[in-house]
Amino acid sequence: MVASPQTEKFAACLRMLKDRSGRGYDRLGKDAGVSGSSLHRYCSGLSVPTDYRVVHAFAKVCGASTEELRELHRLWALADTDRDAPAATARQTPAPQPAPDSDPSRRADPDEPSAPLPANPGPAQDVTPPQTAPGGTGQPPRSRVSAKLSSPFAVLAAVVAVVLVAGFVWLPSGNTTGAAPASREGLLYSPACKSVSMGQNDECVREVQRLLVRAKGRLAVDGDFGPETLRRLTAFQVLAGVTARSVVDDATKKALYAGKVSMATWSPDRVARRIREVFVEDPRTAVAVARCASFLDPLWVLPNTNGSRNWGVFQISDARLRELGGTPLRAFDPDWNIRAAHRLWSVRRDFHDWPSCEAALKDRAKS
Repeated sequence: MVASPQTEKFAACLRMLKDRSGRGYDRLGKDAGVSGSSLHRYCSGLSVPTDYRVVHAFAKVCGASTEELRELHRLWALADTDRDAPAATARQTPAPQPAPDSDPSRRADPDEPSAPLPANPGPAQDVTPPQTAPGGTGQPPRSRVSAKLSSPFAVLAAVVAVVLVAGFVWLPSGNTTGAAPASREGLLYSPACKSVSMGQNDECVREVQRLLVRAKGRLAVDGDFGPETLRRLTAFQVLAGVTARSVVDDATKKALYAGKVSMATWSPDRVARRIREVFVEDPRTAVAVARCASFLDPLWVLPNTNGSRNWGVFQISDARLRELGGTPLRAFDPDWNIRAAHRLWSVRRDFHDWPSCEAALKDRAKS
């Protein structure tokens, strides 16, 4: 197996952390809760873990800084996307395909709709077969026109006239089925931005980022659709009540331009204070675990390649949310998230639901 360039970059980052720790694969694997042989494959570029939590645990026991964790997550996301690309291409090969997109940044995304978004129908769709012209045009019914025809040339001329009139009436009316409303303005509605997804780097991404910042989302406006933009986009989609996907679809564009969603939330200091109030039994460890899991960010989202996600301050998984009777939207409420995490802690009065962070904390205590 030949590692892709993105996979090799990811593996090189893992090797750097491993070498800096001065420990072997078996020891690191034990501390991170994964086998030493698996770590060796990841560091050699032979495979990419499907769950980022494994990567996070490994990096933490190696002493990775916050910035290194962010960069490692970016590399993992790109390596994972790159790994899935050949499979998607193979599935599409047997069927005839249209000409490839000239923009290399718009890569196929498994979550992207299989059909393009509705576009303005051409006049032929509405005038075939031609019907009575809309009211107010001043044209006589077609049956009366046909009664006056006396030659094949006159018939042809009349048909052309009716089609042209119907076409001109259709253009300004703006009320035909499927026609875009006049309010659909903005760069994201242009053909160049039909699809905006992971790995893209252009003005379409920059527009999405600007709109997320306008909604008080915390991210840089750099035109690069990486993990940080994906996290903020997913959070926005949940808050807006649209399907949380890895692409900027039509429903998301409408919500972004509507400007009715606010991503304003608690500051890290306020989150830490509330954790100490709820986890009175072990406030220091609880804050450390939350900081390890989400950097104390109430809107933190961690997507996994198996389709699941982890949500909010304590990164509560989809499975745990179902057990707790919660939803991703509720998980973004920092107070609910913290109290839900305390319920999980109370089962065994430990942090077994956060094995990677707990292992990192124990490793730090030893050093």
